[in-house]
Amino acid sequence: MEINRETILDKTHYGLNIYAHVLQQYYPGETVLSLSGRDCQPTGNPFNDGKPTLKIEIVNNCAQHIDTENSISKGDAFDFAGLHYKLEGKELYEKLNEELYLRIGKQSGFRSSPKIDPDTSVLQIQKVTSPVFSYFKAPVSNTVPYKEISLLDVYYLLLSNKFADQTTTLRNITDKQEARKYKASHFPYVTFSGTFSKRNDQSLLRHSGLITIDFDHVENVQELKARLLQDEYFETELLFVSPSGDGLKWVIPIDLTKSKHQHYFKAIANYLKHQYQLEVDPSGKDVSRACFLPHDAEAFINPKYL
Repeated sequence: MEINRETILDKTHYGLNIYAHVLQQYYPGETVLSLSGRDCQPTGNPFNDGKPTLKIEIVNNCAQHIDTENSISKGDAFDFAGLHYKLEGKELYEKLNEELYLRIGKQSGFRSSPKIDPDTSVLQIQKVTSPVFSYFKAPVSNTVPYKEISLLDVYYLLLSNKFADQTTTLRNITDKQEARKYKASHFPYVTFSGTFSKRNDQSLLRHSGLITIDFDHVENVQELKARLLQDEYFETELLFVSPSGDGLKWVIPIDLTKSKHQHYFKAIANYLKHQYQLEVDPSGKDVSRACFLPHDAEAFINPKYL
C-alpha cells in the first residue's frame, strides 16, 4: 500500500488523528479534541499562543481548520501538521506514517485492525478500548491483585514521577543480588496478559489479548527500541525501559482464537532470534508473568489509545 494522502486519511479518521497527535505535542495529557458529530469544539491553537481559536470540521471526508483570529491560514490536517514538522509532500506523509504508527506499507501482524465503515460517526470511530489486566502492590510476594488497570493507565504511570525515586535508587545499586532484592520489594507490578484472582496461571479470570516480551542486558536500548517500533510484523502496544535501565518490556497483541498463549510466545521468540539475533526471557511464556513498573518519561504507547 502506497503512503499518500488518501491512505493516510483512511487510517486517521479523516485526518482528525493528525490534529490530535500534533496538539498532544503541545498539550500532553490533556483532552485536545472534543467531538460533536462530525465537528469539534474550539480548541487551543499552539500557533496562536494557545488561545481556543482553532475550529476543526470534516468537509468532503477530510478534516479542515480555521482560526477565528486568522493567526494561521485556513487549511486541512496536512497543512496543520506541516506547521509543526516543517515538512510537506512525500516527506510529510512518511513522517506521519512513522509518528502516528499507521504501518502503511507494513506487514499485518497476528491481529489485524478492523475495517472501518466510512459512514460510521466520528465519535464512534474515535473510541478505542484499552486492554485491562491486574495491578499488584509491592512487594512481589504479594500475589493478590489490588485492582484492575488499563494499558493507558500504566502508560501515564510510567510517564509520571510516581516511581522515579525507586527507579533512580535501583539503578545506583551495583550489587546484583541487592538490586534484585530492592526491585522485588519496592516496585508494584502488573500482569499484562490478564486479570487474576491470584497471581498464578491457574487463577486467570480473563486474558487481555496481550503478551509481554522481556529483553535483558541490551547493549543499545534506544537502538533496539527504534527497531521494534518499526518491526514489519508485530504491532507495538506498549514499550518501555525496564527498571534496571538495561532492558526493554515489549507488549504486543495476540489472538487467542488462533493459538494458545504459550504457542505464541514460542513463535515470537523464534522470530526474534532469527530476525534480530536476540534471546528473550523464557519466563514470558507464563500467562501470569509479573512485570515491574518503573519510571520512563519516554515510554511508547500505540497512538490509537490516545
